[in-house]
Amino acid sequence: MSSDPPAVRQSVFAGRRVLARSAAAVLAGLLLFGSFPPRPYWFLAPLGIAVLALVLRGGTSLRGGFGYGSLAGLAFFLPLLPWTGIYVGPVPWIALSTACALFIGLFGVLGRLLARLPAWPVWLASAWVTAEWARSNFPFGGFPWGRVAFGQADGWYLPMAMLGGPVLIGFAVALTGTLAAALVEQLATHGPRRAVVATVVAVIALPVAGLLLRSALPGPLDGDRTIVVAAVQGSVPRLGLDFNAQRRAVLDNHVRRTEELADEVAQGRLRRPDVVIWPENSSDIDPLRNTDAAALITRASEKVGAPILVGAVLVNADKTTTNSVMVWNGAQGPGERHDKKIIQPFGEYLPMRGFFRLFSDYADRAGYFVPGHGDGAVNAAGVDIGVATCYEVAFDRAFRDSMGAGAELLAVPTNNATFGDSEMTYQQLAMSRVRAVEHGRALVVAATSGVSAIVTADGEVRQQTSLFVPAAPVAELPLRRDTTLATRIGGAPEVASVILTLAAVAYELYRRRRSHRERTGEPVVLPEMSPIAES
Repeated sequence: MSSDPPAVRQSVFAGRRVLARSAAAVLAGLLLFGSFPPRPYWFLAPLGIAVLALVLRGGTSLRGGFGYGSLAGLAFFLPLLPWTGIYVGPVPWIALSTACALFIGLFGVLGRLLARLPAWPVWLASAWVTAEWARSNFPFGGFPWGRVAFGQADGWYLPMAMLGGPVLIGFAVALTGTLAAALVEQLATHGPRRAVVATVVAVIALPVAGLLLRSALPGPLDGDRTIVVAAVQGSVPRLGLDFNAQRRAVLDNHVRRTEELADEVAQGRLRRPDVVIWPENSSDIDPLRNTDAAALITRASEKVGAPILVGAVLVNADKTTTNSVMVWNGAQGPGERHDKKIIQPFGEYLPMRGFFRLFSDYADRAGYFVPGHGDGAVNAAGVDIGVATCYEVAFDRAFRDSMGAGAELLAVPTNNATFGDSEMTYQQLAMSRVRAVEHGRALVVAATSGVSAIVTADGEVRQQTSLFVPAAPVAELPLRRDTTLATRIGGAPEVASVILTLAAVAYELYRRRRSHRERTGEPVVLPEMSPIAES
């Protein structure tokens, strides 16, 4: 190679740098994936962000930042989301993963812009939160699945949720990663010992602070009073999108398991529940229109001696369809209900149906649901229960209205039968655990085919069912009226992070413009998509 012209050697070295950075970006994404349930390796998340931060610090072009960020995103989301294509083929899975990866690409662009500022680890951590905010809101209402906080249910950072929700967890994890990257750079360049020591302390302090906060979490039975709750998992006749082709069988399964629970109560083996929670889609036969379904639910409620929260598909007076959870009070029949407000695009409804029909016949299988309204809380047995149905639990706003309405207990009725034997149900359970800590409430997950769970306000799983096995966990849970700081401040931390990130970007662009003018006296050309050799 020594006989090659300098331009050739430079091109070869540049190509090797690009290859090495690309491999590092892929590694960063795989580390992020490895931090998510059902794996307990939560500590891989800050390591993944550290690797990606080092990649972004190693170049200047925005195109390179976007490319490396997107590579990391693909390595993260492709293995995280295969359940989205189990029954519809790989196209939706790959399309969704690619769309999500582009937001990590956005972080790459922000990272390249902010990586030279003083205190750059803080700005990059804020940029990470901003990119997650964008993905959680755009397009079609956003897709928050895969936020770094949702991989921390078993980790030291989890108690931070009570102070700032998933946003604070995400910022703390990202800041740990960017500080770790700064430490690597300092060690590689033999930086000042004082700076190295300070960075080491900062890296260690963040997760340790979360660990110490655990003592401030409420105990498993801390509350104003207690209630006995049962979650019924009736299971389904078969998995897949057409599981509810046998709607009567699904309803029968949940009625049967509830009546078995009533028998166990009568035999003194279990305490009588005050409230029973059925899953989403446990009655896809509309009990407000079908007398047979209504009679079955009434019979189950009367036998168990408690109101049932029934997940039902309802055809309303205006002919719209809602995915609802209604309180069924024995012979009194239906009471209050929660109509799912955050419905799933490309599943419960299809935006631009005519356009997507050109690419897949699945367009004709997507639902025609409409979003509901209300505060997300229902009253059963004198208890205000906040409800987030399945997909809703991923969104920060899902429980905010119900907490404002005075919810003392949280419930997540869900139908995971449509995603088969996948990691989806464990990822969703982790989200529910974060929500329990965020709002300081015990939480009940009721799933058609599993995993159902009883979660206490400290995020611990008190009981958990197996997949595809009928079950009915029963537990005494506290009802609480006091609220956490996270509940009181709502979305303020996220808004603050976005504003700070945008302000930092504006300052950096101004700084570059001023520096360019000072050097050349010419009008500045803001950062452009530079050649691959500079990426």
